[in-house]
Amino acid sequence: MNATDLIDQFLDAVWVEQGLSENTLSAYRSDLRIFALWLKGKNLLEVTSSDLSQFLASRYQDGIGNRSSARILSSLRRFYGYYIRENSISIDPTALIDSPRIGKPLPLSLSEHDVELLLNAPEVSNPLGFRDKTMLEMLYATGLRVSELVNLKFEQINFRLGVVRIIGKGNKERLVPVGEEAMSWLENYMTSARMSLLGERQCDYLFVTNRAGGMTRQAFWHIIKRHAKTAGINKELSPHTLRHAFATHLLNHGADLRVVQLLLGHSDLSTTQIYIHVARERLKEHHAKYHPRG
Repeated sequence: MNATDLIDQFLDAVWVEQGLSENTLSAYRSDLRIFALWLKGKNLLEVTSSDLSQFLASRYQDGIGNRSSARILSSLRRFYGYYIRENSISIDPTALIDSPRIGKPLPLSLSEHDVELLLNAPEVSNPLGFRDKTMLEMLYATGLRVSELVNLKFEQINFRLGVVRIIGKGNKERLVPVGEEAMSWLENYMTSARMSLLGERQCDYLFVTNRAGGMTRQAFWHIIKRHAKTAGINKELSPHTLRHAFATHLLNHGADLRVVQLLLGHSDLSTTQIYIHVARERLKEHHAKYHPRG
């Protein structure tokens, strides 16, 4: 099989076996294609450890960071692990390759003041602005991933209980409280802005565009950046900025780490523990700024 067929077979298998998200599968596909292109026609199943070492070295010489190289190596480990199990190869070429050393950066978050500025940036007198405001309120209230937010459908919301049902990574379901403020905006959006945007048309998605369709996460990411600029927030934002703020602010106000883990949908507590470091950094900043001997 050629490289494309091998990659597709691997992706089909891990999707069936592990129920990985489309975003994860897309990342695997991109990483594996980069490596296949670098091989210049060499069969993916005939790769040696030496080939991998040269590949990683070439990325370093091209100025590509350790984090990106570590991710692509992780994808290759999964790929070759699959073909070992399938008995298509007898030696895993990634087995002797060490992952590039990377630090664990703190996720970028916003202060509570900055969040208020961002939430108040959309112009709610028009349907699109009202929709944006509702989406931002929902993100901050629930800590959803942007992809989870834009794919929300009406049946996932329990308005009586004030919770949203999310099918996250690995097809794992979780119930997340929405909160009175965000729920109020959502209820008003459903009966006003959403109806204005749809007109006589129908759409299964909760948050719709002026073309009566669903929204991509890339489109909403551009919306967040636009409102951040309006709010005068000059920090480098990421698609997960409000998700990080949600977790950090909960911990700052005394929330239990395992509760935050459940709300975020993390399968491993260690993934959530990074937010403890974020909270500690905020405390240090406040101490240095406000203590007379800070």
